[in-house]
Amino acid sequence: MTLIQGYLFRQLLLPVAGACGALVGIGVLSQSLEQLEFVVERGQSLWLMLKLTLLAVPQLLGVVLPIGLFVGALIALTRLQREQELTAAQAAGLTRTALIRPAVRLALIVVALGLLINAVVQPWSQTTARTEAFAVRSDLAALLVEEGEFVQGPDGLTVYVQEIEQNGLLKNLFIYIENDGTTETWNASEARFGRVDGEPMLTLIGGSSQRYSSAGVLNLLSFDTYVFPLGAFAEVADQPRFKPADLGLSDLFMPRPEMIPSVGTRNELMAEGHSRLASPLYALTAMALALAAILAGSFSRTGYGIRVAKAAAVFLLVRIFGYGLVAAAAWTPWLNILQYAFPLVVAGLATAMLFRTPRRGRRLALFDIRALLPRGAGA
Repeated sequence: MTLIQGYLFRQLLLPVAGACGALVGIGVLSQSLEQLEFVVERGQSLWLMLKLTLLAVPQLLGVVLPIGLFVGALIALTRLQREQELTAAQAAGLTRTALIRPAVRLALIVVALGLLINAVVQPWSQTTARTEAFAVRSDLAALLVEEGEFVQGPDGLTVYVQEIEQNGLLKNLFIYIENDGTTETWNASEARFGRVDGEPMLTLIGGSSQRYSSAGVLNLLSFDTYVFPLGAFAEVADQPRFKPADLGLSDLFMPRPEMIPSVGTRNELMAEGHSRLASPLYALTAMALALAAILAGSFSRTGYGIRVAKAAAVFLLVRIFGYGLVAAAAWTPWLNILQYAFPLVVAGLATAMLFRTPRRGRRLALFDIRALLPRGAGA
């Protein structure tokens, strides 16, 4: 890489990094608000909210990297062209191929980063986040206990705790159960949550219970220690349920038979796997469209607003169509080929415009497909 190319690479890198950082920041803010509501409802710590938010960043990066590359490249190229730095570089002997080489190199770096995230980082982060969320949802201590308030649980269960100590000890516990005409009340001076053979239990210390059946029979019980089973009130699965976005490439392309009913069909998993590998290619499409918007035409002192708007519209339509291909491939597997071919074809057409000279008497119009036809065709 020459000195001029290194300069152009740095001028592209900073806006691209800034655009990606801004988009990730917006996504993280949205995720944190969702996690805040989730954590507050479950009575969890702020550290858990931060952890779940950070674990969502890799999947978010896989979506915003091509967009950030497109936005940052447009900002950088517009400034370089407006200040005629690109013209000066060409006047210094830099060919069109050498001029766009730093941009292509940056796009390839983004493609490699996207592949690393989609293939390695995202499955790990999504699996960890799903496991953490499952642990919170299955934590009966967080679901049924709130200091100084009556908390209604499933199947007519109501729990009240006067005080919760930092070591998890519950003070002055009251439990009320109403089911099929039978009512039960339990009270204890102290209690503690635990598990016995994987079954959630509540150990009551120093209390009593009253059970009034629908037949009008009242049973009284006093105890020093009593283990109260909570399995009947635990409306959670034994294991977290994963989605295709949580799985690694090996599970997507070679799923185990027991995974198919709970996660998705074999075609859906294969479509997700090909999407993981193909989606980084949209970084090449983004850079090619950005280069075509600024360089595939004459210099303009009034700005490049119309060209940028056209490029943005094309990139938006291309990306939406790409998501449509993923959904269609889940029903028609041969369409997985188009997940790779489509972004590469669009990138190739945009790149061809950079090297196509205008016809005599007519300026090269941006995204004019006729400009790519052989001379004399369509005349």
